Amino acid sequence: MHKLFRITAAAAFAFTAISAAAQTMKAADVHPAGYPTVVAVEAMGKKLEAATQGRIKFQMFPGSVLGGEKEMIEQTQVGAIQILRTSLGPVGPVVPEVNVFNMPFVFRDIGHMRAVIDGPIGQELLDKITASPARMVALAWMDGGSRSLYTKKPVRTPADLKGQKIRMMGNPLFVDTMNAMGGNGIAMGYGEVFTAIQTGVIDGAENNPPSLYTANHFKAGAKYFTQTNHLIIAEILVMSKVSWDKLSPADQALVKKTAREAQLEQRKLWDAAVADYTAKLKAEGVEFIAMDNKPFFDATAPVRAKYGANFTDLMARIAAVK
Repeated sequence: MHKLFRITAAAAFAFTAISAAAQTMKAADVHPAGYPTVVAVEAMGKKLEAATQGRIKFQMFPGSVLGGEKEMIEQTQVGAIQILRTSLGPVGPVVPEVNVFNMPFVFRDIGHMRAVIDGPIGQELLDKITASPARMVALAWMDGGSRSLYTKKPVRTPADLKGQKIRMMGNPLFVDTMNAMGGNGIAMGYGEVFTAIQTGVIDGAENNPPSLYTANHFKAGAKYFTQTNHLIIAEILVMSKVSWDKLSPADQALVKKTAREAQLEQRKLWDAAVADYTAKLKAEGVEFIAMDNKPFFDATAPVRAKYGANFTDLMARIAAVK
């Protein structure tokens, strides 16, 4: 009886230890449910749950329900959020090199950007983020798409932008980019764009086809989509350093593996979304204008010189990637 009790107690202790090790990780994103980044991270969570027999699982919080990016980064830094998809903007102050990815035409096209983030440069920047005081472990890159102009009047050259007020994200680099391209860059919140286009406060904005369609900006009057591809901005998937340090080396390796798979899966989802929304926009009468973007590239050279002055070597390495 005494021996049986010891065996039972040992089994109970083992079960308790396993249960204690089990954890549900909060995963967060500003994008809504169904968005490519959200779907890819949800799939990552399911893979981890299967691989660990339920010991690790994700609970997804999409659509900014836990706050904006700034608030969610702060929660990630203290371990209240475990997994976060975020833009590079808030990371720039602690890892200045990532700001290079925000510059106009630093990537020739989507394929070039993906070759960079999939290669040594991409891994180096992830490692720099992880080693920085940001208290986040950078797991993988996410595809934020290619940004182009959409306006009320067709734009084919920098001269066509003269006098046009174009909404940009609230960052001096982006405003300077539009000014250099020939327009008048206006910093404005995303939620204000529809009414601003409709009422003539601005003449257009810049973003990708999924955003143009889902925000209904084409219904406000932006019927011309000029494929400048002036900004191709990668995003990142990070984990709280507090939470990372609690994982075993084997679990850490598993998280990195599934995160890398999420990076590639999100890319396929993104490409499908762009194709789908492009077709929907064309059906709504939006004209897609393909043009030579070299004049815009040349016009923005001063912006790259100004903001990339400290990163000339990195920019040269990026340019050299085939």
